Amino acid sequence: MTTAFIVVIISLGVLVWSADRFVDGASSTARHFGMPPLLIGMLIVGFGTSAPEMLVSSLAAWQGNPGIALGNAYGSNIANIALILGVTAMISPIAFHSNILRKELPILTMVTGLTVMLVWDTVMTRLDAGILLVIFAGFMFWSIRQGMRQRGDTLEQEMQQELSSRTLPLNRALFWLILGLLLLIGSSRALVWGAVTIATAIGISELVVGLTVVAIGTSLPELASSIMAIRKKEHDIALGNVIGSNLFNTLAVVGLAGSVRPLPVPPEALSRDIPLMAGLTLALFVIGYGFRGRPGRINRIEGAFLVITFCAYTAYLVASIT
Repeated sequence: MTTAFIVVIISLGVLVWSADRFVDGASSTARHFGMPPLLIGMLIVGFGTSAPEMLVSSLAAWQGNPGIALGNAYGSNIANIALILGVTAMISPIAFHSNILRKELPILTMVTGLTVMLVWDTVMTRLDAGILLVIFAGFMFWSIRQGMRQRGDTLEQEMQQELSSRTLPLNRALFWLILGLLLLIGSSRALVWGAVTIATAIGISELVVGLTVVAIGTSLPELASSIMAIRKKEHDIALGNVIGSNLFNTLAVVGLAGSVRPLPVPPEALSRDIPLMAGLTLALFVIGYGFRGRPGRINRIEGAFLVITFCAYTAYLVASIT
């Protein structure tokens, strides 16, 4: 089991590093071929930051470890809102400026509600997964239209500023794109093996491992990029990382994993993890959307409450193991 712990730690480090290199390479490559900055932020960065979850959950489903697959996806959603946005808001209050993100918030809320309905029969069937993937395709089409049509959005301005300082020469961009993808695949396989080995050795459910070690580990790229964005006063990039990642996790990550193999949903996930994910998503919508002309905003107190919620939830999971 010691070997498995070492493999998990090393693979998480490689996963985070390679995801960052993959995003840099993909974004710079897209920029060289003339893709608009807003579209890069909505699609390329969204795919890149969710690539660890996609690979880990798909590999886990293919190897017959549904607990890792679902725990990774839903645990990442919980960590993205409660941990990442909470920590980021505690550093600096986050204001919602982008109209694009205001449109994505209700989409994320409705998609999360649909997920609850689909898994309520305790299984994510291939039909359920197909529904999620069809909705994901529709979301991609909508995102492309928004990225091509929308001009002057604050998210576009922040992405333009970010890309101007990070764009790589085309040959280096392609190098990091390919190397980052290969390392993502290799580290994902190692992470799934290590997580399953630890769960088997300790005698705990794969779901708990997926919700904790794997989910938090695959969410580290979003945490790092959100903290860097908020330090640069790029609020919409910090928010877009989380909202986009949760949409990709809910639709593409679970959809791909469920299409590989039907995923049984443990009762504790229905009574504990999925309701918390849905509650946090609804809270994010209420806090962030803004009503009666008031712009959405996550202040430090709300951020602290999110972090406390995440710590209490994690403590409860750990207590359930012992």
